[in-house]
Amino acid sequence: MKIKNKFLFFILFVSGCYTVPEIGRSAFTLIPEETLVSQSQLAFVQLKKDSNISYNSNYNNRVRRVGKRITEIASRDLGYLNWEYVVFEDDSQLNAFAMPGGKIGVYSGLIKFIASDDELAAVLGHEVAHVAARHSNQQVSLQMGLAAAGAIGGFLAKDMDETTKEIVYALSGVGGQLGSLRYSRAHEMEADNLGLTYMSLAGYNPQAAIAFWQKMIHHSKMRKVPTILSSHPAEPDRLRHLQSILPNAMLIYQNNRYR
Repeated sequence: MKIKNKFLFFILFVSGCYTVPEIGRSAFTLIPEETLVSQSQLAFVQLKKDSNISYNSNYNNRVRRVGKRITEIASRDLGYLNWEYVVFEDDSQLNAFAMPGGKIGVYSGLIKFIASDDELAAVLGHEVAHVAARHSNQQVSLQMGLAAAGAIGGFLAKDMDETTKEIVYALSGVGGQLGSLRYSRAHEMEADNLGLTYMSLAGYNPQAAIAFWQKMIHHSKMRKVPTILSSHPAEPDRLRHLQSILPNAMLIYQNNRYR
């Protein structure tokens, strides 16, 4: 019975293997992508009910115009999706997101902050790249794995003395959290790579990604949390990474700039 269970667990892992577009990394997911798509759709509907939606025609037209060019390129990795673009009225939020199944949200604060369609394309390319790479599924799968590891740690600690037991619990908690954070930062780097490719193929200047993050650094006056304890790369780290991959993106852009 134990051998059979281990075999089924192995099959579950292998059946969830996925290759991240452009990156080539093999990733494991533990739940069907269709499940996340369904959950995302429900969450997006609820978000629209709970939030103020902007009906500013300039904002909405801009997001749709840029978003459609990005998602048209991403469709080679994602297949056809009925993308929905929504602008949320919140000037305090310099943020945007994309959800599995084709839902994109952009906050009015970000639209006021960016200087061009190219900068908006840098943000949307990055967010759509998260969807194409199935990062949400990988992150959920990681959390499931950490929960299982915690349960195993608790089982192993059952017969230990109190001092040893406390050490095991502490290491399980801290190690799991730090492992999760590193995983998230790796996703951000992958999304930067893939997002820069998407925007360049769509005919947007990838140099705008550098300009956008330089403004973000100035706006936030540098991140105070050490990189090891941050779920996202610190802005200077991200900027250096983008600069390192910019030459290749510029070559792609030069061949697609008149789209």
